[in-house]
Amino acid sequence: MQLNLELLAPARNADIGIAAIDCGADAVYIAGPAFGARAAAGNPVDDIARLCRHAHLYGAKVHATVNTLLEDTEFVQARQLMQDLCEAGVDVFIIQDLRLLEGPLTPVELHASTQTAIRTPERARELEALGFSRLVLERQLTLEQIRAIRDAVSCELECFIHGAICVGYSGQCYLSQQLTGRSANRGVCAQACRSRYDLVDADGRVIVRDQPLLSPRDLRLDAQLPDLVAAGVTSFKIEGRLKNASYVKNVVRHYRGVIDDFLAEHPAYAAASAGRLEGGFTPDPDRTFTRGWTAALLRGEREKMRSEDAAKALGEYIGEIVSVRGRSVEISGGKPLANGDGLSFVGKGDAVTGARVELAEGRRVTLRDASGLTPGMRVYRNLDIRFERELEKNMPRRVLDVALDWHSQGGQTVVSASSQGISVERRFSDDAPLAEKPDVALEGLRRQMGKHTGPFAFALRNVTAEPVRFYPAAFLNQIRRDLAAELQAQLEARPRTATAHTPRPGAGALNRSTLGIPAELLRSRYCIRWELGLCPRCRVKPGMTKEAKFDKRDVGALPQTPPLYLVNQKNRLRLHFDCAACEMVITPDC
Repeated sequence: MQLNLELLAPARNADIGIAAIDCGADAVYIAGPAFGARAAAGNPVDDIARLCRHAHLYGAKVHATVNTLLEDTEFVQARQLMQDLCEAGVDVFIIQDLRLLEGPLTPVELHASTQTAIRTPERARELEALGFSRLVLERQLTLEQIRAIRDAVSCELECFIHGAICVGYSGQCYLSQQLTGRSANRGVCAQACRSRYDLVDADGRVIVRDQPLLSPRDLRLDAQLPDLVAAGVTSFKIEGRLKNASYVKNVVRHYRGVIDDFLAEHPAYAAASAGRLEGGFTPDPDRTFTRGWTAALLRGEREKMRSEDAAKALGEYIGEIVSVRGRSVEISGGKPLANGDGLSFVGKGDAVTGARVELAEGRRVTLRDASGLTPGMRVYRNLDIRFERELEKNMPRRVLDVALDWHSQGGQTVVSASSQGISVERRFSDDAPLAEKPDVALEGLRRQMGKHTGPFAFALRNVTAEPVRFYPAAFLNQIRRDLAAELQAQLEARPRTATAHTPRPGAGALNRSTLGIPAELLRSRYCIRWELGLCPRCRVKPGMTKEAKFDKRDVGALPQTPPLYLVNQKNRLRLHFDCAACEMVITPDC
């Protein structure tokens, strides 16, 4: 039996979710009107019902995020919302607060959110024992750690394969709550990790000034997909429930191609939903939102993770400034620019300046204001206007193959259509005139019935016609349209497999997150000292060979004694380094 591989896409709203399905997603995840861990990405239940109908047409699933920590007074509301979402057609609930398991739940599949801190076999076994059918893994794991979890449990494993990375362990970062009062575990993270900080030593010396020191690059694991499958992962998740439609379309289409290429070479695996893509734009992840790419720690060795130049998306690297004449800027490189493109310029001290192209003429562009731009500055494109238009106007077509059978005998005709195990038929008394040229009539029958209608590509598989009759094209087209409408209605309304849940008294005691603020604001495999080449155990700057010498003048003198501090306006955070675990810890400076 083939093992299904799932491509799981984010959906800020129903329209983006539908676009993700149309670009090849096997499933999407979306928030309802509350409790979805992204307060800015809530959606009415009716919109989610519309998305479910479209997804189910292709055998795709909709995962609803119910993954905030709940106040004691919110459980009745949360359970009612889950019931409403179940009735809307949702296939999966993604849960963080394990106290939900202590009472009755709707019979829908449950997945343990990455917010539940799944990074050890022991934790994985705890959650599987609570009845979760899938675990969404921490983003800072190695392949070896994933394999160890796979060996420990029998449920499905899901991992992030693309998009933003939380600098701290998911669900256990309280930095936003400490600095702004906005709790990430309540869906209102202020993204303090994307702010700029000074790195200061115990004597007050500034080692690094005004840099996004906690801002990671974006994850990109398309090249590692075969390794992840071998490690036991079957669901590949794209981050981005706050991203726009262009990003989702582009990235989903890219990974659909990556997975399909893998499936073509590995017949033991299959796609988790139906349909094939025809036509459409050519994807390129570099041409929509990116802070630069990293595979993080997946390979088992540290690689560069810090976004360095900016916490926001710089975009696709274009070249360098060659010359500046008034508002006219000449740029090296051969990538064509267009009127309306958005550019980022990175200068000394990694200061970033943005501008929109008013006029593009070959390698020279005219800007509204080119002051402050100088030769040698790096140039990135964070808005590719022509690509945006291509994404909007040239969507792929997701096609469902339909097998048709035509049986006509004794004045009665039955036409049946089947797709994804669902069959519908049309019966009628046949009084059409006999065909004067049977071969020509049969060819016309095959041609008219073997056309596209809506999302369906019909193909006449078997024909029995005794005698052969002649049918007008309009008559055959109407039969095909009727079959398509009935088939679509039945595919959209397919019942879910009910999943019974037994209440788990005491499950809340296994929560790893809290509504309060613990002593540790953040713990992470990301390490500022390593990123800056200041690690006392690895005195080599990232990207250097082991033989290269580290010049301390690059970032200032290595402090002789701990601790180190991050300073942002009035905020001061203390850094600790658990070198035995190779982890960095942030606490308040008190």
